[in-house]
Amino acid sequence: MGKKSHGKTHGGVTLPVQEINVESLPKTLSPQKRNEVNHLVEKLLKVSSTIVSAPNANKEWENHLEIEKLLEKISKIESDMRILVADRGTRIEEFETWMKENGAEIDGIEIAQFPNYEYGIKANKNFSQGDLLIAVPRKVMLTAENVEGSLLGPLLQKDAMLQHMPNVALSLLLLIEKFKPDSFWKPYIAVLPTEYTTVLYFKTNELQELKGSPSLEPALKQCRNIARQYAYFNNLFQHSSDPASNLLREVFTYDLYCWAVSTVMTRQNFVPSIDGNSMLNALIPMWDMCNHTNGKLSTDFNAEKNRSECVACRDYKAGEQIFIFYGPRTNSELFVHNGFVYPENEHDGLRLRLGISRGDLLQAKRVELLGHLGIPAIGDFMLKKGPDPVDGRLLAFLRVFSMGPEHLNHWLSSDHSSDLVYPDCALETDVESKMWKFLLDRINLLQHAYTTTLEEDCTKLKHLQLTPCSRLAVQLLITEKKLLEAAEEHVKQRIKT
Repeated sequence: MGKKSHGKTHGGVTLPVQEINVESLPKTLSPQKRNEVNHLVEKLLKVSSTIVSAPNANKEWENHLEIEKLLEKISKIESDMRILVADRGTRIEEFETWMKENGAEIDGIEIAQFPNYEYGIKANKNFSQGDLLIAVPRKVMLTAENVEGSLLGPLLQKDAMLQHMPNVALSLLLLIEKFKPDSFWKPYIAVLPTEYTTVLYFKTNELQELKGSPSLEPALKQCRNIARQYAYFNNLFQHSSDPASNLLREVFTYDLYCWAVSTVMTRQNFVPSIDGNSMLNALIPMWDMCNHTNGKLSTDFNAEKNRSECVACRDYKAGEQIFIFYGPRTNSELFVHNGFVYPENEHDGLRLRLGISRGDLLQAKRVELLGHLGIPAIGDFMLKKGPDPVDGRLLAFLRVFSMGPEHLNHWLSSDHSSDLVYPDCALETDVESKMWKFLLDRINLLQHAYTTTLEEDCTKLKHLQLTPCSRLAVQLLITEKKLLEAAEEHVKQRIKT
């Protein structure tokens, strides 16, 4: 199976739970307010569809501020439509019963609350590494394959976005099942979080904590993409008469779409289609309550039994929280897509955007040699956490970038150009020296771009008055700056030698 995502609380972040009537239904907007929303949505669709040049961080931020102003006005009007839900904790027993009745094997575990995690999975007995923890039949999964036979099916047949973005289709399917009175998945939906800490829930001042961070750009892009999708579907539902539009037209809000998208974004995995010919986006009940730890993937799909199976990644004693490994994601990726930061992340890394300038007189030869290595002339590279932060792909790019004409000609004609990705590749001293000095300059530029120091961030993190989202942003900055410090020290040592 693919990467598993999760969007609950982590690292001391706890969001308030709304304890209100689960049966409450959204109010219908008056014609006047509906017209106001429609007018604002048209503006939002235009602004969020603006193409912003990636290197221009200021333009990206200005565009975000414009989007936020429109969303504030929309959300204020749509607040009349807000549905109020009960504490998810009151529905856990009903959910676990539903899982067992539909063939799930969850003996020896239960959903429980844990300090700094809100909810997770607790072992009620001892488990040894490799023991089966959770088995979830396809029947209870909510997958992209369910879309075609749902109320969303007719719209799927004619809408290009739904056809090409199964994660978006799954998000809308989740909303449809939320509002269907007789939905099979109601017990599951009732125990989902009411809010998340994905970047979609960040206020402008909370995102400002990320000024200078390479993570700000993907965070802003994520916000812009979801704003555009909301505007697109809001407009679509108002002017269509298919079953999905008829159900969602008067209940669809930006807040609800953020909730649905965040649910899918933080909890989805991939399972084989029924015919086994493709992989599907899927929500896997119960299993998606497990929190993250370092380790190895311990979940797979059993085609013979038609179910997802998760085994213990280590020994667990009764009473302990059970963890799983979500996959090798950096903290920036976990922050943007999962809504948490994992300080002990063994797979952490920092994005470094590099490219060969068109004004470089040796551009053609550099691009050709990089092509031999399967490396783009412009792209994102990664400084990794650990004793050797420069991987082979980045190493080769830096070497090609630093070569003179004679070196380029030599390696272009060599049958061993693939050796450039290895640390012990025999390379001229002047090229190596130039390469490491260039990388040190880039690291220092990244460090100077931040508006706070590592010490200031560590001090700020001790302040209890930080909002959950601000706390996550500061935690991310700390992991990034520690990684840069370690990379800087590594490069300085290489320059000395």
